[in-house]
Amino acid sequence: MTSKTKRGIFVALSAGAVLAVSACSGGATPAPGGSTASGGTDGSATDCAAFESYGDLSGKTVTVYTSIASDAEAEPHIDAFVPFEECTGAKVEYEGSREFEAQLPVRVKAGNAPDLAYIPQPGLLQTLVKENADKVVPVGEAATANVDKYYKEFWKSVGMVDGKYYGIPIGANAKSFVWYSPKVFAEKGYEIPKTWAELIALSDQIAADIPADDTTTKPWCAGIESGGATGWPATDWVEDMMLRVGTPEQYDQWVNHEIPFNDPTVVKAIDQAGSILKNEKYVNGGLGGITTIATTPFTDAGFPILDGMCFMHRQASFYQANWQTADPDAEVSENGDVWAFPLPGESATPPVLVGGEFALAFRDAPEVAALQAYLTSPEWSNAKADATPNGGWLSANSELDPNKLVKPIDKMSYELITADDAVVRFDGSDLMPSAVGAGSFWKEMTDWIALGKSTQDAATAIETSWPKQ
Repeated sequence: MTSKTKRGIFVALSAGAVLAVSACSGGATPAPGGSTASGGTDGSATDCAAFESYGDLSGKTVTVYTSIASDAEAEPHIDAFVPFEECTGAKVEYEGSREFEAQLPVRVKAGNAPDLAYIPQPGLLQTLVKENADKVVPVGEAATANVDKYYKEFWKSVGMVDGKYYGIPIGANAKSFVWYSPKVFAEKGYEIPKTWAELIALSDQIAADIPADDTTTKPWCAGIESGGATGWPATDWVEDMMLRVGTPEQYDQWVNHEIPFNDPTVVKAIDQAGSILKNEKYVNGGLGGITTIATTPFTDAGFPILDGMCFMHRQASFYQANWQTADPDAEVSENGDVWAFPLPGESATPPVLVGGEFALAFRDAPEVAALQAYLTSPEWSNAKADATPNGGWLSANSELDPNKLVKPIDKMSYELITADDAVVRFDGSDLMPSAVGAGSFWKEMTDWIALGKSTQDAATAIETSWPKQ
């Protein structure tokens, strides 16, 4: 896992390539239309027709290197390669390492790069490409065509470096959620807010309803402690606010440093985050005062909701995995102990902040190109969903079958990020230079909370830290 998860096919395929029947191994039987069928990740037959353009890759091997090292997390990825292997004859060798981010640049420079690598942050993708321009292979025609067809243009733009396309989208997560207890809301008569004004009104109502002698219970709970990455949850707050007080275009300008970090719009966004995070009436339910936000582990920060000492907690879709840590019996559902609603904006359709992973190729070969084409296809997204029976994963591929997403929060996330009218932007700090995105931005937001540093001073310090061109 990265700090925030928290953290193309790179050559064109030959148009006339066809899959030899022998490429599907293991006693496969012909499928309708003359293609070959083999076992799918969900136990059903795999229709190999969609794989025919990849050609017969028997005897070829593609190496994949990722930060996903534990067997439990790696197995779904490995299983999702099965249809590709059975229908093309290629073999995929998977390697996960907890030292991924330190080792990958070393391996690339030493000429020992993997064929493919899953990159957890676009900032790292940008650095790898710029520092190793002759060793990273641009996305080729097949994968580019898939991304153009099945993904919103935004996802392609994140993988671009200096006008060339290098990184294809792999996984995705939605960050703009507020977790709450449906049972408690029903008991108290609280309604889900649809706009920012309604969210603030609800916060005020909850604060007013708390007995005067109860100094522990508050409307909100939060935590930004994350070891060496302390501060990143606060940057997510600011990014969400930038999408709400400014325009998507201003967000892009901010991330690309086309406007300074201490621009009035950015200062307004930080202050809007502070209207909750630095409001004594609102925080920090069950955990203490404002400054405890800086020392509360982000993994635990929402738990007071289960004890009735907090009512709302802003955190990403991936936080769903944390609730059973606090209470193995906690039901995460629309009518259960805990659930989430989209963080409201100024309109009924709020913008969505997202995170995700991307894949880079380091070898120019048909089998590598074929695997990346597969990774951008509906076949892979659906195979990966089938191979993830415990949920907690989704793709932004428009042809992913949402019924294959077993967790309700994953289904809601998918609907939000693929909606026709969705305004979606990638995590800003992940796109910024690491000295800022994983450096001064994290640090200054921590000082902003822990030391009471002013918004203007924090924003100016971050602006000063931005690397000079």
